[in-house]
Amino acid sequence: MADSVKDLDLENLDVDKKRVLFVCSAGGHLSQLLQMRPWWEHHERRWVTFDIPDAWAKLKGETLIPAHHPTTRSFPNTLRNYRLAREVLSSWRPDIVISNGAGAAVPFFIHAKKLGIPTVYVEVYDRIDSRTLSGRLCLPLATKFCVQWPEQQELYEGSENVGLLY
Repeated sequence: MADSVKDLDLENLDVDKKRVLFVCSAGGHLSQLLQMRPWWEHHERRWVTFDIPDAWAKLKGETLIPAHHPTTRSFPNTLRNYRLAREVLSSWRPDIVISNGAGAAVPFFIHAKKLGIPTVYVEVYDRIDSRTLSGRLCLPLATKFCVQWPEQQELYEGSENVGLLY
């Protein structure tokens, strides 16, 4: 793993030893956020992802909050996930929300912004020459928008290249 986890500079967002909510799709998105373990293992955290065996296995011993899926262009599940975001962000009140996509991130970023909760979006490393839908939607909502390739930085104005996180 690159030193870039520390380059996220999340301490500037005043999240030292605080509550962190990770929101992501299962599979590769979840695997990539798990690579940030040296940073997140010191914080109280919860995970919002899909209720599938792979996610439960990867998050054994962690708190998993099931998100509604599929999220790809599913308006009904977007609404369900927005209701979930309201419940989770109000009842647990994290200090920061971190996501790398996909669709489940958007409702959480919308409600976090309404509540004044800082958000960090990390664009996935495998989309180098085009913007993801969740990246496009989360860019104006994110407190900090990070990319992993110089080519991605050209696609997202105001983003910060933190290098590869895997």
